[in-house]
Amino acid sequence: MPKLVDAQTRRTELAEAVWRIVMRDGLEQASVRNVAREAGLSMGSLRHFFTTQSELLGFALRLVGERIEERIRAVDTTGDQRAVVRSMIDEMLPLDRPRRGECEVWLAFTARAVVEPTMADLRKEIDKSLADAFTTMIRRLADAGALRPGLDQKVEAERLYALVDGVILHALLRPGRTSNATAKATVGAHLDEIAPAATNER
Repeated sequence: MPKLVDAQTRRTELAEAVWRIVMRDGLEQASVRNVAREAGLSMGSLRHFFTTQSELLGFALRLVGERIEERIRAVDTTGDQRAVVRSMIDEMLPLDRPRRGECEVWLAFTARAVVEPTMADLRKEIDKSLADAFTTMIRRLADAGALRPGLDQKVEAERLYALVDGVILHALLRPGRTSNATAKATVGAHLDEIAPAATNER
C-alpha cells in the first residue's frame, strides 16, 4: 500500500522547506519549483496542498508565529511573574538554531511585506498576535504587583515589544556583538527597570 501522508503534516514539511530556502538563499528564491525540489516533491504534488506561491508563503509565515505562540503558551506561569515573562521572551529570542531560523524567516518576510501588499495583511495579523503577547506580559507583571507604580501599561507593552524586536535584529545582523548572553542581559536589565526585584513579591 502507498504510504498515506497527513495533509497538515505535508503542508508543514513544505513550510519548513520554505524556511530552509529563505535561510540559505533568501526569500526571492522560495519559488514553487525550488520549494518542491527542496521538499523532494513534484510541482504537481506541491500544488495539491498549495495552489499559489502566495498561499504557500503565507502558510510558512503564519507557521512561524504559531510555533512561537505554542512555546509561549507552554511556559510555566506559576511563581515569580518576572521570571515567567523572562521565560516567555526567551522563546522569541534567537538563542538556538531553531529559534534563530524563525527570526531570520520573520525578518525576511517583514522586509518583503514592505513592498508586497499581498503579504502585508498577514504580517499585520501576526504582528498583532505578538503585540497582544507583550500586552499580556505587562499585565501579568501589573496583576502580580511587580510592575513599577505609575507606569502606563500600554506604553510599557510597546516599549518591551520594541526592545525585544531590536535585540532580535541586532542578534541576527551582528551576532559577534550581540551574543545569547548579551541578548538575555539586555532584556533582563529592562525588566529590572520596570519590575524591580524588591517589588516582585507582595
